[in-house]
Amino acid sequence: MAGQGQRLSVVPTVTTLGMVKARLTGATRGHALLKKKSDALTVKFRAILRLIVAAKDSMGDAMRAASLSLAEALYAAGDPLRHVVHQSVGPARIRVRAHQDNIAGVRLPRFEHYLTTDAAAATSLAGLAGGGQQVAACRAAHGRAVEVLVELASLQTSFLTLDAAIKTTNRRVNALENVVKPRLENTIVYIRGELDEQEREEFFRLKKIQGYKQRELERQMEAAKRYAEEKVAGEVALKRGVSVATAESMLDNGERDDDIIF
Repeated sequence: MAGQGQRLSVVPTVTTLGMVKARLTGATRGHALLKKKSDALTVKFRAILRLIVAAKDSMGDAMRAASLSLAEALYAAGDPLRHVVHQSVGPARIRVRAHQDNIAGVRLPRFEHYLTTDAAAATSLAGLAGGGQQVAACRAAHGRAVEVLVELASLQTSFLTLDAAIKTTNRRVNALENVVKPRLENTIVYIRGELDEQEREEFFRLKKIQGYKQRELERQMEAAKRYAEEKVAGEVALKRGVSVATAESMLDNGERDDDIIF
């Protein structure tokens, strides 16, 4: 797994451990939210892809019908129709306006067409001299082709926007899953190991200090016991009229007093 063995350069303390745990919790929540966002965008992406395929099929049919209707109109009305249409060209009857859809925080541009009544009168007389029905059919066929073109343009724009958003989201998900979270987890393991080692060292130090104090206490008790014994022995000797030190010195000189009873 990527990120294995990597960790943050931190001081192993309890405070740092709490901070790293909080960061890991935030990274886990962020990973879950980004994963849900990626799934939602993927579902919308596939739906738009199906709509694009259907729109392209409709686009082929609409352009085929528009070309055929143009040929029929030219055949029925004759060549003067071109000049009549050119002279009657005015403001566009089909116009486009833009909107935005919000999908999991991603703004998708959406285009929709609408009709205006300003230019309807300018083209209503085209083909009046002949082939008026074919001219009207040609105008309607090309209008449908423009509508399909607007729909396809909207879907293609949303498709490209979603594709870029999904790539960015997936990169973030992979970074959190394979780099950030393993690094934080390794840091937590490192801090816990260092804290456990410090706790063992502190326990060993306290144990050594306790042993030293216990030995010192035993030594003091032993010294007090010897002092008490010597004191009792001195008091007994004084009651007999000679000190223990005097008796020992007399014995060392080789002199022995029969009156002294040991």
